[in-house]
Amino acid sequence: MEPLPRSFFDRNALRVAPALLGCILARRMREGWILGRIVETEAYVGEHDLACHARAGRTARTEVMYGEPGHAYVYLIYGIHQMLNCVCGPGSDANAVLIRAAEPVRDSLPWLHRTAQGPGNLCKAFGVKPAQNGADLCDPEGPLIVLPRVGRPRIARGPRIGVDYAGPWAAEPLRFCDLNSVHLSRPVPAR
Repeated sequence: MEPLPRSFFDRNALRVAPALLGCILARRMREGWILGRIVETEAYVGEHDLACHARAGRTARTEVMYGEPGHAYVYLIYGIHQMLNCVCGPGSDANAVLIRAAEPVRDSLPWLHRTAQGPGNLCKAFGVKPAQNGADLCDPEGPLIVLPRVGRPRIARGPRIGVDYAGPWAAEPLRFCDLNSVHLSRPVPAR
């Protein structure tokens, strides 16, 4: 399995987030691979984005966001849920894409149908742990990779979820969904 090249991630999250729709999230486990087609993402576009963790600048928590694009940024929210993000660029410009939902790509994973909807549930379904923070998503030998797009998503945009604290940034249409999927974490509001 050949993951996406680093150049794919070496762009601002605003461009990467819709491009990730239809790509395959792959998690290597002892029993084999868990595969899911990414159907929902959110872009966090840099230090000026008040919903982005980079708004506080470079910290121990956000260090990976300032590193090489194409790595995982995994963090804990509410002391309960892991969140999986793909670090974007260009270069060390701190921005990332949150993976919000995935649908199964094989019938052998029926449990993935409902368990990978929502970013916390997605991390549970794929076994994403803090140890994956900084994992190279472009390394074919890595535990967590992103494979090229399968199918043609029908892309819709809307505001991100759960960022009301971000003032005017809360209303920015930085959530991207594949309308062909029934596995979104929440419906897309009518525009």
